[in-house]
Amino acid sequence: MVSPFPKTLVLIPTYNERTNVPVLIESIRKLNLGVDMLFIDDGSPDGTGEELDRIASEESRVQVIHRPQKSGLGSAYIEGFSRSLNKNYDISICMDADLSHDPRDLPRFIEALTDKDLVGGSRYVQDGGIVNWPLPRLMLSKAAAGYARLLTRMPFRDPTGGFNAYRNEMLARLPLSEVSSQGYSFQIEMKHLAWKQGFRVGEIPILFTERREGKSKMSAGIIQEALWIVWKLVLKR
Repeated sequence: MVSPFPKTLVLIPTYNERTNVPVLIESIRKLNLGVDMLFIDDGSPDGTGEELDRIASEESRVQVIHRPQKSGLGSAYIEGFSRSLNKNYDISICMDADLSHDPRDLPRFIEALTDKDLVGGSRYVQDGGIVNWPLPRLMLSKAAAGYARLLTRMPFRDPTGGFNAYRNEMLARLPLSEVSSQGYSFQIEMKHLAWKQGFRVGEIPILFTERREGKSKMSAGIIQEALWIVWKLVLKR
């Protein structure tokens, strides 16, 4: 499939993902999509940043931003959006570094942006799903998605999903400085912002697979932020 938007930047925040990033980079490279990859590393103590620098020295499509400390998913993506806009990319695609998102879905995201401004990858639409999650975590995720949908009335079945594609033409018009989320609630806030601004939004099914290496970044603080952000959006409305 040939992308209608040839200049695409895949944004991938990292923290302690040294063993996963080489696999991810090779998987994306083998697709021959002509996309570039921007890794935003938050000072990973396991050497992720050094491994990325090594790969970037040999692979021109890999770029790296080094941040001195763990500063949050939201600010990492905002910094990535800024780089993407400044370098005149047409599309920004956000995905995780832990191999839970399948790079083979990238062509479908690019194609879906033909008539959309934001496309979310959904685990909770037909043909979507989750592999290898324990039942309590699955129930928590579905409850969080339902909670966000119920209160915000957004047309997303999976508002918390982290595999998302954006037209940069839209990003340039969004008030990104108003986005305050630092954890996974960033996904909710970005989708809500685009939807409330009247941009064309949609979803495509994805299969989410639990990480094979490393530790999940989920924490009680991240969950609390997500609960608070949803109410912030409701009250703002």
